[in-house]
This record gives sequence, structure tokens and C-alpha cells, in this order.
Amino acid sequence: MWVDNQYSWLDSVRYGVGYLIAPARQTAVIPLSVAEWMSENATLRRELLKENKVLSARNLVLERKAQRMASLEAENMSLRELLSASDQIDDKVLVTSVTAVDPDPYTQQILIDKGGSDGVFVGQPVLDAYGLLGQVIDVLPFSSRVLMIADSNHAVPVQVNRNGVRAIATGTGALNELELIYVPNTADIKVGDMLVSSGLGGRYPKGYPVATVSSIRNTPGESFATVTAEPTAKLDRSRHLLLVFTDEAGRVPPEQLWRDEE
Repeated sequence: MWVDNQYSWLDSVRYGVGYLIAPARQTAVIPLSVAEWMSENATLRRELLKENKVLSARNLVLERKAQRMASLEAENMSLRELLSASDQIDDKVLVTSVTAVDPDPYTQQILIDKGGSDGVFVGQPVLDAYGLLGQVIDVLPFSSRVLMIADSNHAVPVQVNRNGVRAIATGTGALNELELIYVPNTADIKVGDMLVSSGLGGRYPKGYPVATVSSIRNTPGESFATVTAEPTAKLDRSRHLLLVFTDEAGRVPPEQLWRDEE
């Protein structure tokens, strides 16, 4: 050590020894390097997992918002169609919404959010944006029950819009089918004919779309044809409806009514 400190004779020896101890030094630091590498990867993995959870949650929120926007867009379109339909009705109307559907498979009834306090009355016609949907059969202060035209206990007088031929359209219990009863085999009715309310009986005003003839079957030996029609109203999907007021309109606050401006 004294010679190495005083003279430079051993520099070459120390330099050579460096070759010998370098592998040992590198081997000695391997555990520390491995520990640092594992720590960094563990930290990075935790951060990635945390970020992945945050992004997944954010993605779910965005998907929910997108679904809600689609629902709102569909609802706005439905309301625009409903308002367009109200512009074509000469009578006064009140907008209402469906709040419940009767779960009984043998009846076609719905519950709406307007009742006696809004001037609703038993027998009042109910429409959607596409045609006649049914009539009010029970009234409570803040809600009412509506019997739809597809119910097997319902019947509405109709006439063919093309030529005025009259018939009775009854419900079959199926939301997509009505049946015309007592139609002579010689009646001038064709597939595709539009059926509108005839106004007979005084229950429904005249001229509202009811259904479109979908099939006609003549059975040999029978006096009447079997005629089926598809309702124009969207009985299974309409959310917003119109309550029609004629001579009963005075019972409704004017600010709640949509009026034809013409």
C-alpha cells in the first residue's frame, strides 16, 4: 500500500486486476437491479390497472349518456309527430303520457297520467300520432284507464276512406290485428284500403284513421267475408298520446289544450 501510494509502479497491475473483479462487481449489483426493475414494473402495472379502471368507468358513463341521448332523440321525434298530428285535428286535444300497461294477456288496456282534474271523461277518444288508439273507460283524479281498439271487448264503427263503405272493426286481442265483422262477400273493400272512424254511435268523431285492410278471405257458402286490418296507431310503442275534446272541451283549462290556430 505504501509503494502504491508513493510510486506508480503498480498502476498496470491495478489496471489488470480491474478486468478480474469487473464480473464480480456486476454480479453483485444484479439483485439490486432486478429489485429496481421489479419495483418499477409493479408500480407501472398498478398505474396501468388503475388507469384502466378509470377509463372503463368513464367509458360506461359515456355509453350511458349515449344511450340516454338516443332515447331523448327518439322521444323528441315522437313528440314532433304528435304535435304534427294535433295540427291536423280540428278538435281540442290534451297531451298525455302512458304510465303503465295492463299485464293481463287477455286485455289491452293502459294507464295514462291525466284524470278528472284535467277534464278527462269516460268515453273520451284517445289517439297517438298515427291514428285512433282507444277510449277512456275509467277516470280517477290524476290518472285514467284506456281501453285500446285491439281489446277483444272493443268495437268501433268505421268506413272505407276510398268509397265510404261502412263496417264494424272489433279487437282480436292481438295488438297488430283488427277484424271487420258482418262484411258481405260483395262489399267493395280491397287490401290496402284505409279505414277511418265513421262517427256513427257518437263515441268517436268522424274521420280519424283506424286501420288498413291487410287481408280478405271469402269462404264458399258463407254470407260474410273474413276481413282483417292492421291498426294505424302504434299500440305497442306509443308513449305520448292525445285526448280529444269535442263538446266536453269546456271542462279543460285552456292553457292545457293544444288548439288549431287556423
